[in-house]
Amino acid sequence: MPHDFHRRRLLKAFGAGAAAALLAPFHQAFAAAPRNLLADPRFDVDPFQLGVASGEPAADGFVLWTRLAPQPLEQGGGMVMRPMAVAWEVAEDEGFRRVLRRGSALARPELGHSVHVEVDGLPPGRPWWYRFRVGDATSPVGRGATLPDAGARVDRVRFAVAGCQHYEEGHYTAWRRIAEEPLDFVFHYGDYIYEGPDNGPGERRVNGRPFVPLRRHVGGEIYSLDDYRRRYALYRGDRDLQAAHAAAPWFVSFDDHEIDNNWAADRDQDGTPPELFLLRRAAGFQAFYEHMPLRRRSLPTPQGHMRMYRRAAWGDLLTTHFLDTRQYRSDQINGDRDGPLGEAALAPERTMLGAQQEAWLHEGLRPDGQCWHAIAQQVGLANLAMRHRDSGEIIHSTDQWGGYLAARRRLLGRIREAGMTNVVTVSGDAHRHFASDLVHNSGEGAPVSCEFLATSVTSGSDGIGEDDDFHRNTRSLNPQLKAMTDKRGYVLCDVTRDAWRGDLKVLDRVMVPDAPVRTFASFVVEPGRPGLQAA
Repeated sequence: MPHDFHRRRLLKAFGAGAAAALLAPFHQAFAAAPRNLLADPRFDVDPFQLGVASGEPAADGFVLWTRLAPQPLEQGGGMVMRPMAVAWEVAEDEGFRRVLRRGSALARPELGHSVHVEVDGLPPGRPWWYRFRVGDATSPVGRGATLPDAGARVDRVRFAVAGCQHYEEGHYTAWRRIAEEPLDFVFHYGDYIYEGPDNGPGERRVNGRPFVPLRRHVGGEIYSLDDYRRRYALYRGDRDLQAAHAAAPWFVSFDDHEIDNNWAADRDQDGTPPELFLLRRAAGFQAFYEHMPLRRRSLPTPQGHMRMYRRAAWGDLLTTHFLDTRQYRSDQINGDRDGPLGEAALAPERTMLGAQQEAWLHEGLRPDGQCWHAIAQQVGLANLAMRHRDSGEIIHSTDQWGGYLAARRRLLGRIREAGMTNVVTVSGDAHRHFASDLVHNSGEGAPVSCEFLATSVTSGSDGIGEDDDFHRNTRSLNPQLKAMTDKRGYVLCDVTRDAWRGDLKVLDRVMVPDAPVRTFASFVVEPGRPGLQAA
């Protein structure tokens, strides 16, 4: 192992004094390095074209992420298929005058040359800045944060809820606007990528309206690990999305399009044999991990499982339960089509979360001195009634919690029986904003909780607002529904000890760049009063 090379690298990158303190652990790490380590990587093109990110914050640290890809859309990202060392550092200031932690991690070809660093040993409750170096290349600077200590008094937490970002259907201006918000974290509810093919430049229909793609997917529908890697690279190359990743720590979830539309556990929508679909799911899981700031506990197992449900707490103010509503659910009823909810939806054995995750969530929903609890998940819990466009029949989405009524009743029953009047749900997937009270039966009874369902970042392209039959029918059928609109954007949550405020942020156009954002509607929830009130 060429120790002198590493000594020169450290002296050049960090300065002689700082490097000297690092040499012993640095050499120990390289003593166990793989035999095929590329000791002196050089790049003619910037290897950090996919940006940087932080996520999964704890009170003593967080995850740092990057992926080396000088040619992001080429097979292997244009990388030499050998592992290489990537230096990282975390500072108290954006100018890196006070570097508190630094080290080195291996970017391995087995994980697409992605890097996941679990930084610990940091003081709690404050922002941090980080960057990476490899060879003679330096990454952009990102901002992370540590959580407050458990039980510490916290008076305010601000976060954004966003997802559904079809690359072809608009600019990612919503992510630029999120990057401009002063946030403690971002929750991405899913549909980070879309798996479908490039359908060419011609006109097609999106949500029943003529549409010409703003930009295009590369290649056909994705199945292999390399397919998924290149699709993530296409999306992650967007500068607005990179800005949002660099601005604040993220908690991420996958929904369906990270694998295939409306998949459920080991089933896809096409009737593929489960043993074959699980091969595709495993490739999608690995690519998702490679491109997200996730902890090692979420690394997909050889059996094809990925642990994604977890909790985080901001002192005594907010505990958030992040769910996985895809990997353990029962298959959708009614052939995965919207329809009336009969006895099948009420079957007690049908599950949205699986027995283990459901028990974990119910156990966590109990009075514990926290001002607020959030359930952060992927699909709508409100079970909104809709009217069939042709027949006029009352129907519901079978892909959302309405298709799993017994599980929905168990969850709302747990909240009510535990006396929890401080639970708020945030979700997405429906490509419209919905702000709803959550009641046991459709439109009947007192609110048990409430839901802010965030619209899409781009999916559905430029919306039409409230002037359509779907809007009018859905509003008339659901008294628990307080607001909805077909516009792109995100939800901004401002949580204090006195109230939870949710702002439905919208952009009037996503087919033009750099559009301004505005607030469509705002609602507040007060402790002890679980329903939404107009702000």
